[in-house]
Amino acid sequence: MIEIKNLTVDLGTFQLQDVNLKIEPGEYFIILGPTGSGKTILLESIAGLYPIKSGEIWLNGREVTKLEPEKRGIGFVYQDYALFPHLSVKDNLLFGLKQTKQPKTELHSIVDWIAGLLGVTHLLKRKPETLSGGERQKVALARALCISPQVLLLDEPLSALDPHTREGVQQELREIHRRLETTIIHVTHDFEEAIALGDRIAILSEGRILQIGTPDQVFRQPSSEFVARFAMARNVFSGEVRDVEKGDAIFRIGDLKLAVVTELRGKLHASVRPEDILVSKELFRSSARNSLRGTITHIDDRGSTLYLTVSTPLNFICLLTRRSFEELGLKAGEEVYITFKASAVHIF
Repeated sequence: MIEIKNLTVDLGTFQLQDVNLKIEPGEYFIILGPTGSGKTILLESIAGLYPIKSGEIWLNGREVTKLEPEKRGIGFVYQDYALFPHLSVKDNLLFGLKQTKQPKTELHSIVDWIAGLLGVTHLLKRKPETLSGGERQKVALARALCISPQVLLLDEPLSALDPHTREGVQQELREIHRRLETTIIHVTHDFEEAIALGDRIAILSEGRILQIGTPDQVFRQPSSEFVARFAMARNVFSGEVRDVEKGDAIFRIGDLKLAVVTELRGKLHASVRPEDILVSKELFRSSARNSLRGTITHIDDRGSTLYLTVSTPLNFICLLTRRSFEELGLKAGEEVYITFKASAVHIF
């Protein structure tokens, strides 16, 4: 288990401030945030590469706050791979192992096993400069895993890869985690990547943790306007929750009233995810309690999906598959109905 208690790191122009995290053994934990939020600094602080102003870092019941990086039992994979260009792939994998002073035959057995696990055995004699981006990433992972780390730290490991290669390396990471049960801390700015890989996610902004939860909790139940927008809720509004008859509640934004399901009352925020909104040309009869008439004012074509902005006059962004869009024959300037459940409106 990794426990970070009230961690503060002061770099002058940037601070990590009172970070608290508890990561369970074998967990795949994602630190998610925009560029400049402090993700890599937090990762490097866990690895022991920055002096700690205050707070503690514990690893499997042992405080490692002031311990040298090489004594922490941590593997680190950087965004740019950081392979030694003058060494072959095999010598890159052997590099960290040589510090363990194990018998030579054992070291080579470990390298062969890890290379086989990651499917890079055929690359062992090659130099890093001859490898593709995906191959370099696999080699960097293999090198980090060779030392049997207690924790594996991944710094934006997929950001430099093309979409097809990224998907393949994602699958490799899932399989490695399943087979080795290594505790992994993975930082990224990509929400889809976080959802695909993480058991839990911590949202980091300007050096502070804003929310921790499962992907579904962070995705569906953001705790702040920043998290809602970063999680691509897209429809985020400020208003007031009021009681109506029979214990029901409405969220009021000016003259617009939305049926909601919440115990909260007063001035609050609401978010509605684009994929939770049904678009139709005729009024859609269903149990959903929110139905509004509006005009399509913008269409954002993303290939297999499209985002429609519907002005009611409040703007709602709705997500449609290309098939649905074409079957409805929609176009800008057309009047449509949007429908969504009261439970689809998240109040915070």
